[in-house]
Amino acid sequence: MLAGQAYAQNTVIQAENVRFDYAQVLRVTPVYQTLTATRMEQRCDPPAQPNRLTRAVGALKEALRREQQQQQAAAANCRNVPVEREFRRPIAYDVDYVYKGAKYRSRLPEDPGNRLRVRIAVSPVVASSPAP
Repeated sequence: MLAGQAYAQNTVIQAENVRFDYAQVLRVTPVYQTLTATRMEQRCDPPAQPNRLTRAVGALKEALRREQQQQQAAAANCRNVPVEREFRRPIAYDVDYVYKGAKYRSRLPEDPGNRLRVRIAVSPVVASSPAP
């Protein structure tokens, strides 16, 4: 047990070597989500063109009951129909950028503009020791 404690006391945990810098953005391409919405709209057909006799009779009726006839005609020529509409909205951005001569691509939630803040982390590769 003491050997294990001694080993734990001599173990050094090194802080991660991290710094921040800026990369130059080359291109930003929005990624869209397409949504479809359906709503009911009223569509009315134009009234049929009456002949001369129908126009004369219609003029007489219209003089007697103008308002009532217009309401009935409008209701008879109209119907509710479903209308689909598509909406596109950006949900992410594919960003091509260059840092120290190397090109990278990342998908980000927002458009970064002309420069992108990047996190640089450096850590050594340690060869694993063979198991006894």
